[in-house]
Amino acid sequence: MRKFVKTLTTLSLLLSLPAFAATFTLASNDIAQGEMMDKEQEFNGFGCAGGDISPHLKWANAPTGTKSFAITVYDPDAPTGSGWWHWQVVNIPANVMELAADAGSSKASSMPTGSVQIANDYGSKSFGGVCPPNGHGVHHYRFTIHALSVEKLELPDDASGALAGYMINANTLASSTIEALYKRD
Repeated sequence: MRKFVKTLTTLSLLLSLPAFAATFTLASNDIAQGEMMDKEQEFNGFGCAGGDISPHLKWANAPTGTKSFAITVYDPDAPTGSGWWHWQVVNIPANVMELAADAGSSKASSMPTGSVQIANDYGSKSFGGVCPPNGHGVHHYRFTIHALSVEKLELPDDASGALAGYMINANTLASSTIEALYKRD
């Protein structure tokens, strides 16, 4: 009987402890929160002469129920009235937790099988580097990983950034963002 009471007491204590899930995180070897990006991430065109290389991205602790991932890169400071989509990738398999630098290249994409790159605001289905107007000040670039509740987002081949963003947000279980900075003088 004592053993039963002790076991019951231990079980009650364990059940009364709050369950802490690990936080869904995004990290990078190439960009950092609140830090200026390198010329490697600058677009090559529109008056910019950077490397146009998507940064390394690595994520961890996806929530239970994650069936795929999506990545978005957005500049809310672009002088367009609607910001600027630099990169959107959907249908990244749930077992993938990292993308190498330059994975979003239009020349030789090394995106995971099944992943789909949405046309960015430059018009290409690839990573489009940062390129704020000269003298426009610091822009904030939001690199976000989304854990999705669906294995595949059904989007048309010519999906707009807004449509992809809507479907991503409608199916997001959790997200994590690195807001990196860039300016041209």
